[in-house]
Amino acid sequence: MFLQVFLVILHRNLTVVKLSVKKFYLILLCIMLACIGCEWRMQSDLHSESDMIIERYDRLEAFFLTTGDFSALQQMQTRYPMQTRRLIEDVLKLGQVDDAHINVRFLSFFQDSTLQSLIAEVSHQYGNMEDVDKQLSKSFERMTRLLPNVKTPEVYTQIGSLDQSIVVDGRLLGISLDKYLGADYSLYVKYGYSEKQRSMMVREYIVPDCLAFYLLSTFPAPNDSLRFQHMGRIQYTVNRIMDSEVFENDRVENARKYMSNHKGLSFTELLEGK
Repeated sequence: MFLQVFLVILHRNLTVVKLSVKKFYLILLCIMLACIGCEWRMQSDLHSESDMIIERYDRLEAFFLTTGDFSALQQMQTRYPMQTRRLIEDVLKLGQVDDAHINVRFLSFFQDSTLQSLIAEVSHQYGNMEDVDKQLSKSFERMTRLLPNVKTPEVYTQIGSLDQSIVVDGRLLGISLDKYLGADYSLYVKYGYSEKQRSMMVREYIVPDCLAFYLLSTFPAPNDSLRFQHMGRIQYTVNRIMDSEVFENDRVENARKYMSNHKGLSFTELLEGK
């Protein structure tokens, strides 16, 4: 818009100031280069913040489940059809998403006081997820450097029923926030989660779990006999992506030794079992 206005003004004054055509195009070129430079800097600044935006599907879900407003459910089904299908059919296992009575069944399922308190706690703890968003963005950027052929997934949040923590469907990755409410969360204690399990049901484990489950879906274990060894390689890779010893166990140590003894082996080759 600015450039268009400038061109009109400059064109009107050409006859007044007797500018040559050559000078006119020289000035135009300078302005175009300046505009391109400004746009490039603006884009660089935007990308430096966070390239990943977590889709807050859980908010629409919570609104529907606490108010019964079916317009929210319509938005869920329109804006997030795959996420809604995966939640209803695979996570909650309530039936087929196109079943005539599935909407009522979905709403009724969450009217239990325990699940309502779960929804409230998720809304309280995860009103803001900028920290997770930024950490995910940086981690997936590092992942694509270590594993160039792996595409960054589309990430969204949901509320389950204390079932699966991370759900992966192709390039869709869902985070069940109800599984990350803190090691001392009363419902975890009430329902018998062990101390070791609860130590990983915290905000800090969202990003490493996302990476681990996504890589596992991209590089599945070659067979059942190598499942534990393969998981160690996945967790070792996550440690390297995050530049932190998030996962520490014998299987991870074995993967570290294997890479140390096979100099030049890429992470892609490691996860492909080579």
